[in-house]
Order: sequence, then structure tokens, then C-alpha cells
Amino acid sequence: MKVVLLAGGAGTRISEESEMRPKPMVEIGGKPILWHIMKEYSFYGFNEFIICAGYKQEYIKEWFANYFLYTNDVTFDYTKDGEMTIHRGVAEPWKVTVADTGRETMTGGRIKRIEPYINGETFMMTYGDGVCDVNIKDLLAYHQSHGKIATLTSVVLQQDKGVLDITDIGAVRSFREKKTGDGTPINVGYMVFESKIFDYLKDDSTILEAEPLEKLAGSGELMSYRHNGFWQCMDTLNEKRKLEKMWNAGKAPWKVWEEK
Repeated sequence: MKVVLLAGGAGTRISEESEMRPKPMVEIGGKPILWHIMKEYSFYGFNEFIICAGYKQEYIKEWFANYFLYTNDVTFDYTKDGEMTIHRGVAEPWKVTVADTGRETMTGGRIKRIEPYINGETFMMTYGDGVCDVNIKDLLAYHQSHGKIATLTSVVLQQDKGVLDITDIGAVRSFREKKTGDGTPINVGYMVFESKIFDYLKDDSTILEAEPLEKLAGSGELMSYRHNGFWQCMDTLNEKRKLEKMWNAGKAPWKVWEEK
């Protein structure tokens, strides 16, 4: 199953880091936060990724093109005309497609643009700027159990994200973007979609968190997987420093690939 990662925004709220590179490429522990997200999915056996790039998309392509150089020891032998040998100690089992989905394209428009890569299949999607310890296999099993078009992951936090009205059985009755949380469940990404989602995505101006999710909620086709564990976005420099501190202290909850 393919995993779609939204990585096209400019990240204006963390401009100290994103001025020179896309926000998903801002590093935590020497690796882009995008890499951390991919490592989590890979731990659960999901290794095919479609990255929806936009702002400075060439940075993402170059990083993956040189992945072995960045993650392994390298010998440069100038007695042999600069012959280069990569000592491959690290090789992820990944297949990565980096798609240029446009600099100004909205979230729904980015997903619409990669429709040809999905081939009518169920797929997963999340934002390229937040990490968590969600059990992705349990998330997928929950999605498959209810038969609806879409599942999102929700947590209860005091933040300004997409606010949800959820029934006792997990159905999302309404989706209200950018309201004060006040202890209400919020949308943190880590979604699962049936390919019918593309019927709700019109063009580059489509904001996923607006009309598409609102329509799905109104028709009973949007479900919520409640996550009671860790989740943290990286919208600001303070949040970046918080994640970096956790990583350096060896207390990063999202490092499931080391803990299990």
C-alpha cells in the first residue's frame, strides 16, 4: 500500500529553517523530519512512498538521489582518478516517488495531482511535518473495518488545528478547520483513503481540510481513529527545538523502529 506525504508547503512559521529548504526537510537529529515519518511507516511494513513536493522541490529530489552519500561511509580514491566507493551500511527498503505538485497548490490539489500513481487503490496519507507513535497497522485495520471512504487520526490537544465532532462509534459528524481546540479532538493527519476521495478533489485550489472533508463528514463517510499516545507537529522553531531535545535525550516516542 502506498503512503502519500504532503511536503510542498513553504513553512512560513518556521522561516528560520525553511528559507533554504522545504519544511519537511528540516532536520531532527541530523535527518529530515520527513525521514522520521517514513521510518515509522516502514517499521509497520509500508515502504512505497509518494512525496507531494512543491516549494524547493528540487531539494527533496537531490536528497533522495544522494541518499547513500548522506547515510553511509564513502571512500574517495584520488590515486584512481577520484574513484568513489560507497560502503553501504544503510539501505532502506523504500521505493520513493517525488512528484512536483506545484509551488502554490493547496493540500487537496496536491493529492489530486498524484492520482495517476495510486491506480485506484486504497492509500495512506499524512503531513510531512509531524511525528507520532500511532500504530499504523491498527489504524489501517480500523479503516478496513468500517468500509467508509476516509479515516483520519485524532488526538485531544489544546491547539489550533482541525476541530472534530465525533460520535461514540467514531464517525466524524463535522469538520471545522482552524478553531480553538479547548480539549476537543483534532485532526493530526495519518489518514487512510479509498480512491473515491479523488471524486471530492477538483483542482489545485482544493483545500483537503475544507470542502472535501466537510462533505465526507456530512455524508457519514469520514471516520476517526482515536490516538491516545504521542503526536507533535513542527510548525515553529520552538516545536523543532522540542523534538530535537527529545531525540538527543533518547526519549523520542516516535522512534518505534528502535523500541520494538
